Amino acid sequence: MQMNLQKVILASQSPRRVAILKQMGIDCVVMPADIDESKLASESPTDYVLRLAKHKALAIQQQLNGQHAEMPILAADTTVALGDSIFGKPENDADAMQMLKQLSATQHQVHTAVAGVFKQQIELALNTTLVEMMPLSDAMIAAYIASNEHADKAGSYAIQGLAGSWIKRIDGSYTGVMGLPVHETAMILKKLGF
Repeated sequence: MQMNLQKVILASQSPRRVAILKQMGIDCVVMPADIDESKLASESPTDYVLRLAKHKALAIQQQLNGQHAEMPILAADTTVALGDSIFGKPENDADAMQMLKQLSATQHQVHTAVAGVFKQQIELALNTTLVEMMPLSDAMIAAYIASNEHADKAGSYAIQGLAGSWIKRIDGSYTGVMGLPVHETAMILKKLGF
């Protein structure tokens, strides 16, 4: 069954994800999912983001009724990983400072999982991008934290903002690092008949 509406439910309040969907020509209804984002014992960074994206989409599906039940739900989760260490959103400025010190002068991974749910169908995709960050001084990190751009960002930085100048190179998807990989998102929507 083909859907002719160019609208999805986005289980996120990320303005970056909304902007990426708009860039793809897709309007969305923003319905952030409220789930427990605690990491399970011995869970890998990729299993972690896949589980959270799926749980966010299913949580919103549980709440739906009426008109919205006819719309596909998209959810995503992004985490920054250095080896098996997961760098989620910082709890405070000190946490952000610690994360950025650890990511300084490294090659780390940014994993973004996308989940799509429509009727009884669930589709999952994972995007992993390798990011190389230049060495950062304490002063550079402190100035960045003072800008408050780090707040609510996995790994305490946004590639599309001021921290973009710190990124020497990426191997993978720029939109994946931003939080919604365009290619994987398009593939999921196609599988759901969008």
